[in-house]
Amino acid sequence: RRTTHYLFIVVVAVNSTLLTINAGDYIFYTDWAWTSFVVFSISQSTMLVVGAIYYMLFTGVPGTATYYATIMTIYTWVAKGAWFGLGYPYDFVTVPVWIPSAMLLDLTYWATRRNKHAAIIIGGTLVGLSLPVFNMINLLLIRDPLETAFKYPRPTLPPYMTPIEPQVGKFYNSPVALGAGAGAVLSVPIAALGAKLNTWTYRW
Repeated sequence: RRTTHYLFIVVVAVNSTLLTINAGDYIFYTDWAWTSFVVFSISQSTMLVVGAIYYMLFTGVPGTATYYATIMTIYTWVAKGAWFGLGYPYDFVTVPVWIPSAMLLDLTYWATRRNKHAAIIIGGTLVGLSLPVFNMINLLLIRDPLETAFKYPRPTLPPYMTPIEPQVGKFYNSPVALGAGAGAVLSVPIAALGAKLNTWTYRW
């Protein structure tokens, strides 16, 4: 029984990772990082909460969210290594920060004695607020993103996404507030939907 339980958690991590990857942008490329920040914040905070709540209620284990956030981080480091191997600079791919927000969600689930409603409301809000902030700090550490964008354009980048002129102010000013606000607002109701789906699945 214990082996089955652990195997299920592994399956949870794999499926949640695929879910998160397919939810809009899941990685920061230097040449498009700041413009995709809002999309990333909304999609990733939402899918992190949805996947974590849905599967935590199945497993009852407060470490599930952190576990699959770690899997996502490893996956992205592999992608980063692949681009680096193709001759792009080390900073061309910035690995997003999922783990601290996932830990907050797990901590909420544990601290509220595995109360699913508290995990959805409190944990979802914490993820929606913290994930954009952590990733904004992460992106601020990139060395000269615009210079890298012009020097190393991606061959797969659509023409409408190619940088035209340095617009640092436009990139840096508003994404944090918009990303954090939208992420926090959307995470809670969608996580509640995930919990409802979990209940229906369990009854079925």
